[in-house]
Amino acid sequence: MQHLLVSQLRFTRSEFMRAVKGVNDEDARKRILPMNCISWNVGHLAWQEQRYFLGFGQGKILFPQIERDFAYGAPASTPPLKDALSAWKEITAAADPWLDLLTTAKLQKHPVVNGKSIARIYKWQPAPAGHLSLLVSYRGESSDPSAIRPHPPAAICRCD
Repeated sequence: MQHLLVSQLRFTRSEFMRAVKGVNDEDARKRILPMNCISWNVGHLAWQEQRYFLGFGQGKILFPQIERDFAYGAPASTPPLKDALSAWKEITAAADPWLDLLTTAKLQKHPVVNGKSIARIYKWQPAPAGHLSLLVSYRGESSDPSAIRPHPPAAICRCD
């Protein structure tokens, strides 16, 4: 049976993919200051998955440029959406077999970085996905940030 936190992560991923569906490259590369653009946020989510689930979890890095370009604190950029999504999909596919084997005991053995367990990603990964959803709902519709509409609610997550 899949760990509940892995189920939560997969639900977050599905919401993320739902948010970017239909977004074109031009819109994905627009910055609404001071926020990063949609495609940068996709790359940032790829960085999180690669860092925690591939790097710390499995000792491998598929895309060194993701570490450089999309890490926390990396400079803003406007990468092509296709490139960021392609990397994210490859990284998540490589992470899934490892995630399928996670147990509570394995999560408790995760490394600690800067005094914090890396298992915390399960708690805060929805934040960038939510940020992305807000950017998608706002793209090109108004110059007024108060015009941001929440993304429509998704189907209830079933964690069978």
